[in-house]
Amino acid sequence: MKYFEEAKHLWKTYVPKQGQSETVQGELIRAIEKLRDEAQRNGNGNWDKCFDMFCDYLEITLCDSGVFNMLQKTKIRSNIKRLRKYNNPYLEDDVYDELTDRVVEWYFKNQQPIFKPYDPNQYR
Repeated sequence: MKYFEEAKHLWKTYVPKQGQSETVQGELIRAIEKLRDEAQRNGNGNWDKCFDMFCDYLEITLCDSGVFNMLQKTKIRSNIKRLRKYNNPYLEDDVYDELTDRVVEWYFKNQQPIFKPYDPNQYR
């Protein structure tokens, strides 16, 4: 991971002890870590629509942001597509770390907290 300290800062600053973040910055980093934890700790045994929602949130927020070029967006989509294969959990860190680096790069362009409304459908 290229931006470990920055990712740690995002987590400490924007992710609550439990539940959704009130900011896009926090929810992006939380989504990646929820996906990582579910795959590596549970083998995606608890995968449900909420994990698909995390994938959607990451893909839409990052790819529609205007921060990344076409090649970067293709890689983001490819990484998320791999994580969606819940019957074959991705257990290595590289894909999660790459996505974390993209979130930090997104954050470099969006450092002011962006409010994220509570989503009652996201219970993870």
